[in-house]
Amino acid sequence: MEIRQLELRDHDAVERFVARIPEGDRTFFKEDVADRKVVAAWTELGATRSVAVDGGAVVGYVALIPLPGWSSHVGEVRVIVDPDHRHRGIGRALARYAVLEALTLGLRKMVVEVVADQEATIAMFRSLGFEPEALLTDHVRDHDGGMRDLMVLAHSVDDSFASMAAVGLGDAIGER
Repeated sequence: MEIRQLELRDHDAVERFVARIPEGDRTFFKEDVADRKVVAAWTELGATRSVAVDGGAVVGYVALIPLPGWSSHVGEVRVIVDPDHRHRGIGRALARYAVLEALTLGLRKMVVEVVADQEATIAMFRSLGFEPEALLTDHVRDHDGGMRDLMVLAHSVDDSFASMAAVGLGDAIGER
């Protein structure tokens, strides 16, 4: 499996990937992925969106979206894995890739939103240094109309950089 930035040549493979994502999970893209123009725009944006590719098929997606204005030092992480490829470490690999991208982009903090009952996903992000920062009650309406809580987890990119620099990886990621 290869994780790399999304490229123009990935457009059709990303559309096939999106089609395999259950309707309830599509909300985590936070964009109308049924609109071909959205996926086309992703391939033009490049640096903030990456894919996990296995045998020519896109099996995972990660976006690191820098927030605007007074939160421009913060990046929002969105990780989605093909249902047939879950529980294989792809989500973890994509999230780790996002942490390295945050260092490259000069972000200081990362946040991720997770439905609060997705315990495995929360545990995975926590193992990467993300900590719960907020619980928003009845914040998400699922595809059946039910209300669910949303957890916001945050990660200090500076802490990751300090840890990597301490073990001599500062040059590999570019000293800040």
